[in-house]
Amino acid sequence: MFMRFFSTIIFIILYSTSLLAELQKPTPDINPEDVVKIQLSSLMNNNEPYLNAGIEQTWEFAHPSNRVFTGPIQRFIQMMYAPSYAVMLDHKKHDILEVKLEDNIAYFFIELTSVDGKIFGFKWTLEKVKEEGVFKDCWMTIAVSTPMSLSTSS
Repeated sequence: MFMRFFSTIIFIILYSTSLLAELQKPTPDINPEDVVKIQLSSLMNNNEPYLNAGIEQTWEFAHPSNRVFTGPIQRFIQMMYAPSYAVMLDHKKHDILEVKLEDNIAYFFIELTSVDGKIFGFKWTLEKVKEEGVFKDCWMTIAVSTPMSLSTSS
């Protein structure tokens, strides 16, 4: 009896952990601003539910042509820990400002407060994938600028 109960508890723990670890995948139904929200919220909580989960989630929405320059995932993780992008990891808050939205390209400006209270700006560009394949018609990030120092919070 105890072994059956114990086995059931272990199964529930393992199953719920795997559900938490599932990354959201790009679909044509996700609009450009929501893509940016998914990426920034994930980076804000980078190590939840596991180490670098936020970076991996962000990578899921990297445009295939962007992946050529930033991938594979291990190289992308290293890039995110470089000084220019590390300010995004575990940041305190962010604001997303839509700059321009066209049929196949979207431009946003991000104001982000880093964990140490410094405020940075980023240009965030998304493009709708036009090539045939699993990402066709999905909005994905084509480019993110290096951070621009805006000020420090008080």
